[in-house]
Amino acid sequence: GIRHGFGRKGSQVPGNTVFPVQVHGTRTVRVGPGGRSGWTSADALTTRVPGVPIGIVTADCVPILVAAGDGGGVAAIHAGWRGLAAGVIESAIGVLAETSGVANLHAAVGPAARGCCYEVDEPVRRALEARYEALLPGTLVPGRADRFQLDLPALATEILIGLGFSSDRIGLAHRICTICHPALFESHRRDGARAGRLRHFICCADGESLEG
Repeated sequence: GIRHGFGRKGSQVPGNTVFPVQVHGTRTVRVGPGGRSGWTSADALTTRVPGVPIGIVTADCVPILVAAGDGGGVAAIHAGWRGLAAGVIESAIGVLAETSGVANLHAAVGPAARGCCYEVDEPVRRALEARYEALLPGTLVPGRADRFQLDLPALATEILIGLGFSSDRIGLAHRICTICHPALFESHRRDGARAGRLRHFICCADGESLEG
């Protein structure tokens, strides 16, 4: 009963979806009935207003959509390695949990760069280790000399579990990698400045959608 969607090439979102200006930070903005006003940049949005879809865009970063069990509150989170290292997931979940409680939240982790293709360097490893040292085994794997293979969806999932989500309340919407599936997904790592963007959205449930 909760309208949402993860983007693929050519997919559409509702025309009134509210998107932030993303800056790879941790700011979370509450979106009210008027939609986007009075703010400029953010990497996570939350709303409790039915009929106001919120969304984010990605091209390898991981999109995370979160909803309260009754559909009365939702969040859309944009998380690349910089956002993860800074704590963007914690920021957004903290705002949504103020009214819903973590035990009542469900999350879906969307298409993003995975460990098969996504190579990062030592400074990235150090930045992630500073916050998530215990979560890196299995999500950040040594590769070439001074390089590592990072699985963004896997790390995001571990962060959610650490925040109190049980594994049965986390869905992996796509278990494939944006970089190595050019027919399905946009990828900045693969295509550089030519890459498009994937658009993802979620909307609070209303009474009719929950009953249906």
